[in-house]
Amino acid sequence: MAQSERRGGGDPRRGWVGRRANRRSADLAGALTAAALAGLLRRGGRPAAGAMFVSDFRREFYEVVQSQRVLLVVAADVDALCACKILQALFQCDHVQYTLVPVSGWQELETAFLEHKEQFRYFILINCGANVDLLDILQPDEDTVFFVCDTHRPVNVVNVYNEVQIKLLIKQDDDLEVPAYDDIFRDEDEGEDHSGNESDEGSEPSEKRTRLEEEIAERTLKRRQRREWEARRRDILFDYEQYEYHGTAAAMLMFDLAWMMSKDLGDMLWWAIVGLTDQWVQDKITQMKYVTDVGLLQRHVSRHNHRHEDDEHALSVDCMRISFEYDLRLALYQHWSLHDSLCNTCYTAARFKLWSLHGQKRLQEFLADVGLPLKQVKQKFQSMDVSLKENLREMIEESANKFGMKDMRIQTFSVHFGFKHKFLASDVVFATMSLMESPEKDGSGTDNFIQALDSLSRGNLDTLYRGLELAKRRLRATQQTIASCLCTNLVISQGPFLYCSLMEVSSPPARGPSPARWLPLTACPHPALQGTPDVALFSRPAALSLLGKQLLKSFVCSTKNRRCKLLPLVMAVPLGVQQGTVTLVGIPPETDSSDRKNFFGRAFEKAAEGTSSRTLHNHFDLSVIELKAEHRSKFLDALVSLLS
Repeated sequence: MAQSERRGGGDPRRGWVGRRANRRSADLAGALTAAALAGLLRRGGRPAAGAMFVSDFRREFYEVVQSQRVLLVVAADVDALCACKILQALFQCDHVQYTLVPVSGWQELETAFLEHKEQFRYFILINCGANVDLLDILQPDEDTVFFVCDTHRPVNVVNVYNEVQIKLLIKQDDDLEVPAYDDIFRDEDEGEDHSGNESDEGSEPSEKRTRLEEEIAERTLKRRQRREWEARRRDILFDYEQYEYHGTAAAMLMFDLAWMMSKDLGDMLWWAIVGLTDQWVQDKITQMKYVTDVGLLQRHVSRHNHRHEDDEHALSVDCMRISFEYDLRLALYQHWSLHDSLCNTCYTAARFKLWSLHGQKRLQEFLADVGLPLKQVKQKFQSMDVSLKENLREMIEESANKFGMKDMRIQTFSVHFGFKHKFLASDVVFATMSLMESPEKDGSGTDNFIQALDSLSRGNLDTLYRGLELAKRRLRATQQTIASCLCTNLVISQGPFLYCSLMEVSSPPARGPSPARWLPLTACPHPALQGTPDVALFSRPAALSLLGKQLLKSFVCSTKNRRCKLLPLVMAVPLGVQQGTVTLVGIPPETDSSDRKNFFGRAFEKAAEGTSSRTLHNHFDLSVIELKAEHRSKFLDALVSLLS
């Protein structure tokens, strides 16, 4: 029987004053945790990195948990939700007992584990747990086993080399570059000479003196070699851990498991597609990685469609059909008006520079070049003339090329539910994300999680459509916020990075010089930022990260400063007046060759340590932190010095 319940939570601000949930392996003394070392010694050897990853998901993972009660811990992101849906469907087929616990950060993960560790031996972690030392944080019993399916990279080295309690469900094809075991781990007594002095009895004093001198020289050499090894270890771990990035979507890995067991249904394939699209929408993977994974899923789509060609159910009212599309790069345009979609999609808004009058004129010229009357583009897409919609994609792509937008169409997928409902994969991503991070005060994080999870089922289309309306509101607020930041010069250079704070616009600045030299002196009059509701939209990690990435893209399109085009961005949003805290997110530079690797997680840690700032590293993305507002000045000063 499948169960679903919620445990844990508490005040997300508990544990201030420098406590860091993401203690890194670089701070370890160089020895494995007791449980890991004991496991390695029992096997009498040093493992290779490849041996630590689960190679046969069916035999080493699914068949192990199939007869057990398991705790399913799921992070609050769309890819994790899709992976959860696939795993839930498999568990339902095989009557696996499980308890579902959503978590939004490290503290909730710790609380959930503490409350359930007596009832469960097996824990499945989806999109959380890979990039920290789980055994150090959770302190589990020796018989506890964690199956970790997480896209966060790099994987913590202690997790990699612990094959007793940590089982990593990670695709081997990902470029992991895990350091060799002997480069980062070393037994404390390794190479120690414990030879006694029994053989020295009866020897001449001169022989004893010579032997003692040789022992002293040997010990000195070993100490020097150990210092050199420790210095190399620090350099190796720094190179390995300095950048944060993402691997193959968890939903794709869970779908591969279902496919291996011949239980891959059409719904599971669609959830895998949505999980991949979530990574693309949030810029977590490179364009090359996205296109490669789309190709893999396209083969599965062709296989499923061929299998159901002669199926009578394919013509029924409640059928589901997945199609590969080469569609427009416009957010929600099939559920909105074409004009609203053009104005609120980051790609087109940034390239037209719609925050300026000149940009508005360019949009009008673009529509004229396409040959679309304003009356048509400003009404709902479904209500447009059929004759205009027939070749709309080709017409828009041709005109977009003239206006410098070479990537107006992208490879994606769509789904038809019955004869009426059609959604692009990105539509579902925006809707599910908006439901999960809804700022409505009457809904808790767990309620939002459950609604977002339900929206992925085709039997809950009303919830999905409500998510689309929330997504439209968020997209509008995002572009209004970007316009306000650019028009009032809130994005300013701090030397090694750009900085933008939304809190300066909520109230006029005090007279006299600002105590923090990087704060702008101009208050923004835009209503999107004067009222707290729209600022509250961006207090959640995914929404804030997406806003920061889109703001940086727009700034790069607007500025003429070549140096600023290559800078990363740090963005600050107030988390709450009562808490007196600020959420900071670091965005890597926006370049065509960007590998989507983010160095701010490590930089934030170092800046906090160097200034004793009261920070909370509670998010699974290490580039998002919470900071006490009164410590913001010295923290940013330290960050400037660190990155200069």
